[in-house]
Parts: sequence; structure tokens; C-alpha cells
Amino acid sequence: MDGIAHATARHPATPGTAPLMEVAGLGVRRRGRAVLQRVSLRLSAGECLGLIGPNGAGKSTLLRAALGLERAEGRASLAALPAAERARRVAYLPQGREVAWPMPVRDLVALGRLPHLARGAALPPEAAAAVDATLRALDLAALAERAVTELSGGELARTLLARALVQDTPLILADEPVAGLDPAHQIEVMRLLAGLARAGRGVMVTCHDLGLAARFCTRIAVVAEGRLVADGPPEAVLTPALLGRVFGIRARLEARPEGLICLPLDTLPGRDGDG
Repeated sequence: MDGIAHATARHPATPGTAPLMEVAGLGVRRRGRAVLQRVSLRLSAGECLGLIGPNGAGKSTLLRAALGLERAEGRASLAALPAAERARRVAYLPQGREVAWPMPVRDLVALGRLPHLARGAALPPEAAAAVDATLRALDLAALAERAVTELSGGELARTLLARALVQDTPLILADEPVAGLDPAHQIEVMRLLAGLARAGRGVMVTCHDLGLAARFCTRIAVVAEGRLVADGPPEAVLTPALLGRVFGIRARLEARPEGLICLPLDTLPGRDGDG
């Protein structure tokens, strides 16, 4: 954890600086169907933005389009960058978790440093130390020499997140980083990401666990049917009316010292499918 915190010191939040990411009028169509419709969004240093919405709402599409990985209409600041520069500015953790080669965990995580190295250059000592610190922070140190193809689903998820964090970028986009993790590791990962935001990075994370998003994110953006329908602090966004309209649920909402508690209790009558 200390190594990660040290790295974030190079990304201090400076009032009045340009956002780390901005999309304007972003839209994506597939086979003639609009899956993302005129979304405009900014993310600045120091923010931990939770992107939430029902299955199929367009959350992953929004991340990919913002990065230029999906053909889109509108403007995306990151997509306009050359690939090498984009890799130094933003680390992207996709939802897919397939790894084909049986390489050691430490070596896979170290690949996150490639955007900062000259071709063929060895990993410098300070980068190797950052890799080790990240392995410790994500409870992976004991697995450092194990082949990634031998990991459990949760262990692999944390390994791929470690690779993204070692990339040491001002901005992190993580698509469902806590999916498949046990409760303790879910909390630890979200606490880590929130801490990186407080240290001056920008973090955008998609999450289906409304409780984790409410507690750890400084801001919540809600996507439904390809549209951005709400954006603001958790207390302002996660209201009974919105939870009913977008997710078809009722929930317990309570402000606590740890943050906002959002506990889904039941589905609403007349709910048809999961959106």
C-alpha cells in the first residue's frame, strides 16, 4: 500500500486544472440500435465516480467509447490521444478476465509498467518495488510466483487490477473490479480505489453493488437505457424514487459515519425483467 500511495504523490489534484476525462454527446449504435445516447460527463482528479445502472444499460460501452475502443459519435478527450500517450494517462481494467499464458503473477502485474519503458528496457528497481507493494496491497504477495492460469476467479480479478494500478496513471477506469470477490476483498478493493482518488487520481468504477458504490464513491452517475439519468453525490442521487424507477427496487437508505448505507430490500410490484 505504501508503494501505491507513493506513486499517487505524482498525481496531486490541482484546483482549476482541466478534467482528466471528458465526453460530450457520446453515442454508440450497434446494428441500427442506439446503445448509448448523447452522454456528457467529466471526471476530475480527486473524484471516485461510481457508474451504476441495470444490466445492459450501457456502462461498459460508455467506458470503451470514452477510451476510443468503440466506434462512437460525439467527443471523447481520451479517444483523441495517441495510443502511447493514452496508456500513460489512463489505466483500463476491462470486465473480461481471460489470460492465455501461464506466466507468474508478478510478471503479469509488471506488464503494467510497459507504457513507461523504452522497448527492451529492464524493469528499474523503483518499478519493481512498486510491483511488490501493489501485490501486498491486494493480498497477492503469497501468489507472486504462481502461474496466473492456476488462480481462482477472485485471485485473477485482483491480479488484473494490480496490473492496472502498477501502470501508475492519473486516471483509472475499472469495469466491475469487485465482481466475483469475497466480501472482505470487495471492501478492500473499493477502499483502495477511493484512497487513490483522495490522493489525487481520478477513478471511475462500474459497480452493481449499490452499497459499495454509495459508501466509497464521492459521486454517482446512473445510466439507464443508454442515457445518463442522474449524476451527483450519493446522497442526492440514490433516492427511493430513482432506485424504484431505474432498478425496480426499494432499499434502506441511511447516512452513517462510514458513508451512505444503501441496502436493497425487495423488488417493486410490476417489475418486468432486469433492464
